[in-house]
Amino acid sequence: MKRDPVGRKVSEIGPDVPEHTMGSGNVFADLELPDAEGLQAKAALARQIASIVAHRRLTQVEAAQILGTRQPKVSALLAGRLDGFSIERLIRFLNALGQDVQIIVSPKPRRRKRADLRVIGRSCP
Repeated sequence: MKRDPVGRKVSEIGPDVPEHTMGSGNVFADLELPDAEGLQAKAALARQIASIVAHRRLTQVEAAQILGTRQPKVSALLAGRLDGFSIERLIRFLNALGQDVQIIVSPKPRRRKRADLRVIGRSCP
């Protein structure tokens, strides 16, 4: 497997298939954005909130009332515009929606160079 100048894997399938770079699993890191892990965590938390809002068939106004915010903020959140939301605020929103949020700290495996931040969620019942 070849690697690109940044060290990511590049496919070598054949002459008829254009080369492509394998993603890292974090699009924000692939785009070399600062705080990529934090951005990915915020996106995952927002996905959980959006899933719950959709599952409960809440309007944005109803969701705003539950979350203790205004409808335009809910609109931004559901559209993925997360720059106005901290991880802590998104966690409070999940709590307001009746969700437990667990934060587990553990040593990283030796095989991995860097520690990471992950959000693991269950789908709505």
